[in-house]
Amino acid sequence: MTSPSSGPSCSSSWTAGTGEDGPAVATTRAPKRERARPRPRGSASRRRRAPSRQQVVQRRRIAALSVLTVITLAYLVWFTPLLGVSTVEVTGARAVGEQRVRAAADVPLDHPMLRLDTDAIAARVAALPGVAGVDVSRSWPSTVTVTVTERRAVAYHDGGDGIRLVDSAGVLFQRVEAAPEGLPRLEVLDPGPADDETTAATGALASLPAELAEQVVAVAATTAGSVEFELTGDRTVRWGDAEQNGYKARVLGVLLGQDGTVFDVSSPELPTVS
Repeated sequence: MTSPSSGPSCSSSWTAGTGEDGPAVATTRAPKRERARPRPRGSASRRRRAPSRQQVVQRRRIAALSVLTVITLAYLVWFTPLLGVSTVEVTGARAVGEQRVRAAADVPLDHPMLRLDTDAIAARVAALPGVAGVDVSRSWPSTVTVTVTERRAVAYHDGGDGIRLVDSAGVLFQRVEAAPEGLPRLEVLDPGPADDETTAATGALASLPAELAEQVVAVAATTAGSVEFELTGDRTVRWGDAEQNGYKARVLGVLLGQDGTVFDVSSPELPTVS
């Protein structure tokens, strides 16, 4: 008698053997497992909802307001005195004079800082005789700074049009009533920055250390290669051209410790004293 099985169902089969095969053998098949069914993807609540009409209108308003704000700020900065010039500072103008620089710069007050033509301002100031260089910068929110580099006189020239100061570049930049004390006299035929004799003489003079420059009474040149210094004590220095100026200055400093009236450093490797 066979009783019904309990628990998981399974199927069994029997194979009857023949007399030669021996007794019957029972075989059992493993129960089939059902594959887990995939869960349905996100429900309707998880799906991205399209923006409502009210949200679309609100976004458009925000975008329009942003554009309007940018346009308004650009107009205020570019066309109104909101960020306009209120202060002009001048530095470095000791000999030239601060008021002369301000007048030449002619910076328009309340002019928008972004539209300020700093190149034009610098060009006007650079045209002043005693100015070697100028820099114009903006200091936000409303200050313009004009920084001046003045010319430094290394000699003076006494010509038919009066006495004028000369800088190391050979520029005659200022008239004076009398020969300045402590400056040597420049003796060239046609002084100016385009004259080779002038630039050779002033370049050699500017290369001298202070202790030697103080002894120079005059500097002369008939050609660019024949620069000569007249020193105190009726001494003469034959400098030659404006090459190896630093080397020549060092050699001259040693030679001046010897007795003599003519010191030749035109060939600094073979200097002479006579």
